[in-house]
Amino acid sequence: MLCYTLLYMDTITQWLEHDGIAIVFILIGGAILYFVGGKLIEFFTKQLVRGKGRTMSRKDVEKRQKTLASLTGTIWRSAIVIVAVLSIFKQLFPGLDLSPLFASAGIVGIAVAFGSQAIVKDFLTGLFIVTENQYRVGDVVEINGAEGKVEHLGTRSTIIRDTEGNVHYIPNGTITRVVNKTMGYSRVNFTLSLASGADFDKAVSTINQVGDQLAADKEWKSKVIEAPQFYSIETFSGSAVTVTVNGKVQPSDQWRVTAEMRRRLLEEFEKNKIPLA
Repeated sequence: MLCYTLLYMDTITQWLEHDGIAIVFILIGGAILYFVGGKLIEFFTKQLVRGKGRTMSRKDVEKRQKTLASLTGTIWRSAIVIVAVLSIFKQLFPGLDLSPLFASAGIVGIAVAFGSQAIVKDFLTGLFIVTENQYRVGDVVEINGAEGKVEHLGTRSTIIRDTEGNVHYIPNGTITRVVNKTMGYSRVNFTLSLASGADFDKAVSTINQVGDQLAADKEWKSKVIEAPQFYSIETFSGSAVTVTVNGKVQPSDQWRVTAEMRRRLLEEFEKNKIPLA
């Protein structure tokens, strides 16, 4: 019994001196590549987007960089984990040759064999979304009927959060329709109804004046590209005239600018005795 124990301990010691050390080096090397590679990806994607984004707004550049870094980083980290696991597996079972497995089936064949065609579709769709710049992390989008802000764009899925705080997980492979509401610029576009007895010309003049003042305000001018102005008569009846106000603003700022524009219009209409319907 003592001899068996000593032999067993000797075997463990030999394994630790050879395979154990190799596995430790694999883990350390993998950890370094995992974290350092992620930082390098973040740095290089930032430089790449800045170099090609001279015609893009600062917000668009930041969104593009975050999205590219997130997706590329996910691919990099997944690859490091897979290589590390296979290397450790090879170290633990040195007599097992893994090459015929990949040579006979191939990576895609293995994925299909395990019933993961959907994973491959999700991955490829995610790549197309990023390369075509359809949307980025931080954009407000409508995807397959779900609307919200993109919080994460990964190799498998897109995560958006709606205005009520609900989180939607959408597999990339199922995405058929995307509406990006914050690409390049956004628009202020709302209607207001004037009472039938209101001075129409005075109302239009007030709308345009308030829009110009908002665009010149030091707190708001960085958000406004084109001042909100009277655009058209939407509808009219015997009791009211509904008009449209339209303007161009920075991405994602349309809701705040719209709210401020409405607040100022309400004050000016009351001051100038322009009745609303």
